[in-house]
Amino acid sequence: MSDSNPQEKIHGVVGYYTDVDSVMEASRRVRDAGYKRWDSYTPFPVHGIDDAMGIKPTILPWIVLCMGLTGLGAGLLLQWYTNAYDYVFLISGKPDWSLPANIPVTFEMVIAFSAFTTFFGMLALNKLPHLSNPLHKLERFKRVTNDRFAICVEAADANFDATRVRSILSGANAEAVEDCPVDTSRAALPLWLHGVAAIATCLTFIPLATAFKGRFATSEKPRLHVWPDMDWQRKRKTQTEWEMFPDGRAMRLPVEGTVAQGELRDDFEFYYGVAQDSSVPAGVTYDSGTMGMKDGQAQYSWLANYPSKAPATAELLERGQQRYGIYCAVCHGDVGNGMGSVALRANEINALATGWVQPKSLYSDNAKAYSNGELYHIVTHGISTMKGYGAQVKPADRWAIVAYVRALQKTQGLKPNDDRLDGIELKPAPTIKDVRVSEAPSDAR
Repeated sequence: MSDSNPQEKIHGVVGYYTDVDSVMEASRRVRDAGYKRWDSYTPFPVHGIDDAMGIKPTILPWIVLCMGLTGLGAGLLLQWYTNAYDYVFLISGKPDWSLPANIPVTFEMVIAFSAFTTFFGMLALNKLPHLSNPLHKLERFKRVTNDRFAICVEAADANFDATRVRSILSGANAEAVEDCPVDTSRAALPLWLHGVAAIATCLTFIPLATAFKGRFATSEKPRLHVWPDMDWQRKRKTQTEWEMFPDGRAMRLPVEGTVAQGELRDDFEFYYGVAQDSSVPAGVTYDSGTMGMKDGQAQYSWLANYPSKAPATAELLERGQQRYGIYCAVCHGDVGNGMGSVALRANEINALATGWVQPKSLYSDNAKAYSNGELYHIVTHGISTMKGYGAQVKPADRWAIVAYVRALQKTQGLKPNDDRLDGIELKPAPTIKDVRVSEAPSDAR
């Protein structure tokens, strides 16, 4: 050991150890001596060395938490501003803003903010990257990545005293103690590295130039397909020919008589609106607005009440009001008087002259004459110019709509002199012929 170099000319004093117990003891000695600018180096993680060195918990988790909450707020605010404030987009009566629908993007924003904060925060707190270290010049220090342990107390420490540090490090069974000189070399980067950096910088502009070319230029050739994914797999697309099958079609029909799992419709009352074990109405014709079969044919056993799977409850009625507002109110109106927004617009452009049929009032005598099963069938398959909603609305929701229509008929269809309206002022609902669009109330849809 030599103390010939002045204190300001050395980077620090390094002690080397051959086992874990020695480096742990040396770490405790340096910690108790009050030094702050020092570190231990081991070829593998050593359990408990953080406590031996007196390392305090890092503030990084709190920084990550703050940035994660920032990402959460930014994700929610961005989606609220774009979807519920700046550009409101109404979809089938759904709310403009719904927290569950915005959770996926919010979750990704939290992950992105937290991940980047963790990575760059760790580098910043550890003052990395540190591309050069004077310890790399020491021959003994090269064995630290193999089978040696080391501790270096830096001369930049306010309490640094080279003689005292050597004594502390030697007192823990050090194999050797040496000074680490300051690295004063300032080697310039090789000339070839400058060329590589210049070429790499130019190459980074190629993707941007290609994107601009594809955006503004025209070509008779298809664009480059960098990632083919499964676009070029051997397959037959829908509605195409294929000589492998006798009918020459690529698409196959389901095997006759098969039923998909969960699609066995054995409850006639629930799925078809008719009595159990009666005929299933695949298609019904209508005579003068009356539900039924053609003359001379048997009538279906339409269900008068509600099926056991959809009993008339407050929940069913509430669900029916919601589904009615999405699928029915646009034509039949919120109160079922046939004055929805479609009807008002049709009246404005005189669509009746082109053969358009106006929506019917749901509390007319004809509508009231339908049984529950007939109303269910109308919702499913349609009537007159009204198309069916069997593909869009589930059976349970169709029964909910039937229940809500019955509620409209019970309330909106009452006459002004009805005893059940004592003390209630009832204004008769106008008809489509009485209202022009310019005079329609703001809540008429």
